[in-house]
Amino acid sequence: MRGPDREIVAKERRLRRQQTDAERVIWFAVRDRRLGGFKFVRQEGIGPYVVDFVCREKMLIVEIDGGQHVENPRDAKREAFLQAEGYRVLRLWNNDVLSNREGVVSVILDAAQSRCPSPGAPSLPSPASGGGRGSPPSPRQAGRGEECG
Repeated sequence: MRGPDREIVAKERRLRRQQTDAERVIWFAVRDRRLGGFKFVRQEGIGPYVVDFVCREKMLIVEIDGGQHVENPRDAKREAFLQAEGYRVLRLWNNDVLSNREGVVSVILDAAQSRCPSPGAPSLPSPASGGGRGSPPSPRQAGRGEECG
C-alpha cells in the first residue's frame, strides 16, 4: 500500500473536528511548538491506531482519557502496539486537564524533556470514583520498563 490509509485519514479528520474540551485545551497549549519548542500533532495515525497527540521527535504520545478507558483491554493492546513501535505513552484524565491545566501541561513538558519515562509512574484513580480532583496530575501510564538508549 502506498500513502496513508484513506480510512485512517478520514478518522483523523473527523476526530480533529469533534475534539473534546480537554483535547482542545491541550491542543492550544502544545500547537505551533508552544510547549518547549517541541512539535506536537493531533489525531495522528500510528499503525492502525489514531492517537490524541504525538511528538515524533521525542517518540511521546499523549492520550487524554475519560472514564471509558479505565482498565479497557483494547486500550492495553493498543498501548502495547505503540510501545513496541518505540513510543512512550502518557495517559492523562479529562477532568485533570479541565481542572488543572497548568499542572497537566507541566507533566507533558517534563515527559517531553526527559530522555526516559519514569518507570512505574503512579496511576491516577478512576474519574468515576472522583479521583484526580484536588491532587497534582500525574501520568497514569508512562512506558514502564523501557531501557534508555
